[in-house]
Amino acid sequence: MNRLDLLLPFSLTPPELARDLQKELSVPSLAMLLGRGKSTATVTNDAFSRTLPHEAWLFENAAATSTDNSPPLARYLAHDAGMSLNEGFWFILQPFHLHVARDHLVLTDPRQLRISEEESQALFSSAQSVFAEDGKELFYVSPSIWLLRADDWHGLRTSTPDAACGHNVDIWTPQGDRAREWRRLQNEVQMHWHDHAVNDARAGRGLKPINSVWLWGGAKAGTSTMRRFETAFSSTQSTPLLAALQTRQISDASTLLSTSAGHAILVLDDLSEPALTEDWAEWIARMNSMEERWFAPLLAALRQGQLKQLGITLNHHATLKTIDISKSALRKFWKKPALTALAA
Repeated sequence: MNRLDLLLPFSLTPPELARDLQKELSVPSLAMLLGRGKSTATVTNDAFSRTLPHEAWLFENAAATSTDNSPPLARYLAHDAGMSLNEGFWFILQPFHLHVARDHLVLTDPRQLRISEEESQALFSSAQSVFAEDGKELFYVSPSIWLLRADDWHGLRTSTPDAACGHNVDIWTPQGDRAREWRRLQNEVQMHWHDHAVNDARAGRGLKPINSVWLWGGAKAGTSTMRRFETAFSSTQSTPLLAALQTRQISDASTLLSTSAGHAILVLDDLSEPALTEDWAEWIARMNSMEERWFAPLLAALRQGQLKQLGITLNHHATLKTIDISKSALRKFWKKPALTALAA
């Protein structure tokens, strides 16, 4: 393999916590790679950006375009689901949990909801009738991904769920001429779901209710033109972006290294969930678990020439940095292994 781009979403830590978190990490292979690699790119976004740096990086590499809105993924997800979108404007609509804080609403990471097929189908049927009354079509793709046709909402500016998670949703909620209409329909869905049998059953099992929907990823109908990576892998397909990229899910580096790809990408999304909830003990545990499965084999592959070049891209909410490592870089014995690059 000539080059592997390894993306580690939410691997950068808040500066005030960086030193303490790094002391708890046991990832010597990652420390070697980061310590002897060369920083080749650093991107700093606005803290209120509607797309996180790693989401923009993935989409721009696959679609060769940039956007100040949430990536227009609806078209690609429809294409992958076998749907032919010949006209109209389409959005991703996802079922969510909104947490009521003291004086605002907070969007909860959807990875925590674990929505079943049966639950999603029941809630979808309820929401579908709400949007149908307003002349809008809702289509089911998967338990966590629905598609909504709303031709007159094409001017809405929307945010990715991960950009909004953990924050006051007022800042990231859709904005534009039709925003009031969206909020009205969102409120109607919330009222229908307030005492829905699905949420009654979830409450009985101690689970968070699915009490709202999130709109994003708007795209005009047309042929999917996303340029797929030569080979794309991920440790999970937990997000619509990874689904749109058609990443191949694998559990360790051996499968990846056995491919004959010239250039591949690997997304390890294991850290997103604990980082978004600020569960740093779990973040440490998940990072440490990557040492044997991912970091050590990749370091060995570089040393043995099986992998020619490795790029590691780290990010948090507003910062993204890339570090390139080659076999020759590993010979720089005067550069000590270090994890200091993990500080945002």
